[in-house]
Amino acid sequence: MTYDDNNIFAKILRGEIPCKKIYEDNFVLSFHDINPQKKIHALVIPKGKYIDLDDFSEKASSDEIVGLIKGINIVAKKLKISVDTGKGYRALANINEHGGQEVPHLHFHLFGGEKIGKMVE
Repeated sequence: MTYDDNNIFAKILRGEIPCKKIYEDNFVLSFHDINPQKKIHALVIPKGKYIDLDDFSEKASSDEIVGLIKGINIVAKKLKISVDTGKGYRALANINEHGGQEVPHLHFHLFGGEKIGKMVE
């Protein structure tokens, strides 16, 4: 599968579609989900053109990999859900069709602000 430059996250990264930004640096953009599933529901996306976690792990630079992981932690702290500022959170990346991925751009969902419950039912 090749990267689709017209996916919604690519358009958000280009500024063609607005978002409610939480955090941005050289490697990631984070914003509130438009259809939140929990009290706090944010997205963290890499700025590079990566379809999913497999694609990212194969092609991303070491700086991009570190930047994404650190970006997730920074966002969790900003939202006051990280271990040192809250009671914890869930970081979830859906991969491809069977994993439930809807947008073909790597993204992590951060859920928090309440007990999340079972991982899979």
